[in-house]
Parts: sequence; structure tokens; C-alpha cells
Amino acid sequence: MNFFEILLIAISMSMDAFAVCLGAGTTGQAEGWRPTFRLSFHFGLFQFLMPVLGWLAGTTIEHYIADYDHWIAFSLLAFVGVRMIWSGFHPEKETQKNDPSRGWSLVVLSIATSIDALAIGLSLGVIGVTIWYPAVVIGIVTGLLSWLGLRLGNKLSEKFGERIEIVGGIVLVAIGVRILVSHLLG
Repeated sequence: MNFFEILLIAISMSMDAFAVCLGAGTTGQAEGWRPTFRLSFHFGLFQFLMPVLGWLAGTTIEHYIADYDHWIAFSLLAFVGVRMIWSGFHPEKETQKNDPSRGWSLVVLSIATSIDALAIGLSLGVIGVTIWYPAVVIGIVTGLLSWLGLRLGNKLSEKFGERIEIVGGIVLVAIGVRILVSHLLG
């Protein structure tokens, strides 16, 4: 597998994290270098780790995961997305907004955007590709695109205000629906 093929895989695997970061940036709570670093680093780290775990797991647990991984990703993204939509419609009800770069929100988003990477790792293992180089490229590309998504989301938030959080929540729910539909129909 050449670098160009690995790069295409990395970019395609990063799109969910990019979109989530775009939505998280719109909340206005992921501004500054620390939240940006936390989200970008963790998304990149999870996108690195999940293919490695998938590759290590091999076919022994693949049939257990394949039956419901899409439901997990959908549920996690829908939960966070609906909370963002609700918060956008009820800004007065939330005195302290949930920082997506901390705590359970960070863990949930990191897992939700990287579950499909397990299948990539498993696939690479099946075709005999050593996992370390592709996993590093996937992690770095995801980290960079996550950073870019956050920066763009912050700019949109500055321009359009709190209501852009509703759009961010809709994007998260739409990603979850896309994951669910692609697995159910694919």
C-alpha cells in the first residue's frame, strides 16, 4: 500500500472528526489553544488507536462488533448533537455550557468518530498490511483536519452567533444517521 492510498484512507477517516470539530467550534466553548489542542490531539489519538485495536483484534471479535458498531456511533453522535440543538434553542437554560474538549463529551466524541477505524484496521490486517505506518498517518491527518474544523467553526460562531450551535448539532446527528444508514444498507 503506497502513501497516496494511505493518505486517501486517512482523509476519508478524518471527515467525521472534521465535521464534529466544525460543530464543536460553533458552540464557542472550544476556543483558545487548550481546547483546540485537546480535541485535535484526542481525535488524532483515537483515530490512531482504533485501527491498531482492529488490526490486533483480528477476526476473533469482528463478528461481534460488526453487528452493532453503527448503532453505538449513531447513539453517541445523536446524544451529543441533540444536546447541542437543545442548547441552541434554550441558551438561557444553560448557565455553563458543556465544553466538548473535556470529560465525557471528549471521550464520547472521540469514540464515536473513530469506531469505523476498527474496521479499517481489521481490513488492513486481513490484506496483510502492517498497521503502524497507516495508523500514524491516519492519526496525524485526523489531528490536523480536526484543528482546521475547530478554527472554521470558531469563525462561523463569531460571525453568526449562538444559533450556529443548532447547525452544529444537526451536523452531528446527520453524521450519526449517515453511519447508521451506510451500515444498514451497505
